[in-house]
Amino acid sequence: MPNQSPPRTLLGFDFGEKSIGVAYGQTITQSAKPLAALKAQNGQPDWQLVEKLLTTWRPDRLVVGLPLNMDGTEQPLTLRAKKFAKRLQGRFALPVDLVDERLTTAAAKSELFEQGGYRALTKQAIDSQSAVIIVESWFEQQSEPNV
Repeated sequence: MPNQSPPRTLLGFDFGEKSIGVAYGQTITQSAKPLAALKAQNGQPDWQLVEKLLTTWRPDRLVVGLPLNMDGTEQPLTLRAKKFAKRLQGRFALPVDLVDERLTTAAAKSELFEQGGYRALTKQAIDSQSAVIIVESWFEQQSEPNV
C-alpha cells in the first residue's frame, strides 16, 4: 500500500475590511464549502469567533486570499491581508498559506447567480463563495507538478 499523508482539512479566508468570507475544505475531495462570513471592523474580526471556528472545524492549515492587482502588483489591501494571515498564524499556531485571489469575486458572483439568481448575491454569500474558490485554488496548486 502506498505511503499516503493523512487527510488534511483547511479553513480558507477571503479577507475584507468589513467582511471576511470563510470556507472549509478537505484534501480527500479537494473541495470546499462556504461557511458564514465574519463581520470585521477595519479588517479586524471578532477573534473569539475565529477561535470558535477553529475549535469546531479543527483545520490542519489556514489559507488566506491575497488581493493583487490584475498585473500581479500589490495594492493597499494586500498588506492588510498579509497582516491578517500573520495574526492568524501567531494566535493559533497553524500554518497559513497565501493564495492569489484575483478574479475570485467575479467567479463567486457568477456561481451564486447560476444557483439562485440575483437573490443569491448577498455580500456574505459572495465573500464565503470567494473563500471556497481560494481553498480550491490552493488544492489545485498542490496537485501541480513542480517546475
